[in-house]
Order: sequence, then structure tokens, then C-alpha cells
Amino acid sequence: MEITVSGGEVLAAEQQAYVAYLQNKHHRKLESLAITVDGGEVDLQYVFTVTPFERIRRITGYLVGTLDRWNNAKAAEEHDRVKHSV
Repeated sequence: MEITVSGGEVLAAEQQAYVAYLQNKHHRKLESLAITVDGGEVDLQYVFTVTPFERIRRITGYLVGTLDRWNNAKAAEEHDRVKHSV
């Protein structure tokens, strides 16, 4: 992760506190953080890492992620479904 500081000095412990705060608040990992010091004010500009998208299916009333943890009966049910076109 890249941290840049401009306009003044910020201690390493304070930089890590900003990182921990942002990651805990948004529940995502930071890719970069730009800290701009303006007197007693601090401006934070940050970018989070891209979170991969996982498809969620709704089958027989249940929300599921992937099919790899299904038993044989549930997998056969999904295989036999009629898939409608749009």
C-alpha cells in the first residue's frame, strides 16, 4: 500500500491509525492513501482495492454463492432447471 504525505509531517503511527480507521470503517483494504496537511487540518484522499464480484444465485428459495458445496440432489435440481431467455 502506498502512503504519501504532503504539506507537512505525519508520524508513522498516525499514518497507520488513519489506515486502520478507514479499513475498519469501510471493511475494505486500502490501495493508496494521500495525506495533505494544512496547518491543523488533515485531508485524506484514499483508494480501495477492487473487490471481486461473486455471483449469487437464488435456487428453490435459498440464496447461494457457488455450487461446489452442494450435495448431489441439489446439484441435479439445478442442472434440471428450465432456463428462460429474456
